[in-house]
Amino acid sequence: MRMYLSSFRMGEHPEALLDLLDGRASGEVAVIANAMDAQPPAERVAGVEREVTALAALGLRAVELDLRDFFDRPGRAVAAELARFPVVWVRGGNVFMLRYALARSGADAALTALIRADALVYAGYSAGPCVLAPSLRGLEACDDAEAVPAAYGEPVVWAGLGILDFAFVPHVDSPGHPESAALNAVAAAYRRDGVPHRTLRDGQALVVRGTEMSLI
Repeated sequence: MRMYLSSFRMGEHPEALLDLLDGRASGEVAVIANAMDAQPPAERVAGVEREVTALAALGLRAVELDLRDFFDRPGRAVAAELARFPVVWVRGGNVFMLRYALARSGADAALTALIRADALVYAGYSAGPCVLAPSLRGLEACDDAEAVPAAYGEPVVWAGLGILDFAFVPHVDSPGHPESAALNAVAAAYRRDGVPHRTLRDGQALVVRGTEMSLI
C-alpha cells in the first residue's frame, strides 16, 4: 500500500510522491476531480487544469478520469480503467460529492482493492485523503453535505472507504486557507468525542508505504 496524502495541493515535499513510484511512473496519471462536481463548469475545468500542470512540473503526464462517465455502469468498467494507471491523484473540493461519485461509479470498491493490492499509488489532498477515513461524519461542518441531494436527488454517503483507521483533518492551523477555522473546530470536536484522527497543516503530508506511515 502506497499513499501520498497532502493537506493542500502538492505539499512541501512532492519528491516523496515520486519516491513512492519506484520507477513505475510510465503511462499517465489519473486525476480524479469529482470533489468539484458542484462547482460551475468553468471553475471545475480550471481546477483540473491546475492539477495537470502541477503534476507535469513533477514530470508526470496527467489526464482526467471523470467518474461521472462510469455512473450506473458495471463496476468492472471503472475498475479496468483505474487499473491502467500507476498513480491516481484525487484533488480537493467537497468530500461528499467525491464520495457519491466513487459510490455511484463503483470506483470505491475498485480503488480499495487496487490500493490494498499495492497496484497503484493513491495520492491527493484535502477531500482526496478525507474520503479514506472510516466515516465522513463531522466533515459536514466544513463541506456542504446537502450538495449531493441538491445535485442528484439522492442521499449522502456517510461511510468512508475505510482505508485509513482514523479521520484525516487537513488545513488545521493554516491561516492562509479559508477552511482552516472550520477544520480546527472539526478537530476539536473529534478530540472531544474520542474520534481517532490526524491533523495536518498546509504543506504537510502523510506518506504511507506498507505498514509504515510518516508525517512530512
